[in-house]
Amino acid sequence: MKTNEGTIDRALRVLAGLVLIALAATGTVGVWGWIGLVPLATGLIGWCPAYTLLGINTCPMKSTK
Repeated sequence: MKTNEGTIDRALRVLAGLVLIALAATGTVGVWGWIGLVPLATGLIGWCPAYTLLGINTCPMKSTK
């Protein structure tokens, strides 16, 4: 897997994931808030499968395998 997310992209994903999970845990948004696990995981890993399928890369540096 090559990194395909830049620093800002990763930070925003982690933040959005944590907010959604917190809202779900408090019952504010219901069960759908647990979808925040997806952006949290992709932000922590630095690789997004959807970006790979769409040919998007927000990482400014060339990454190696």
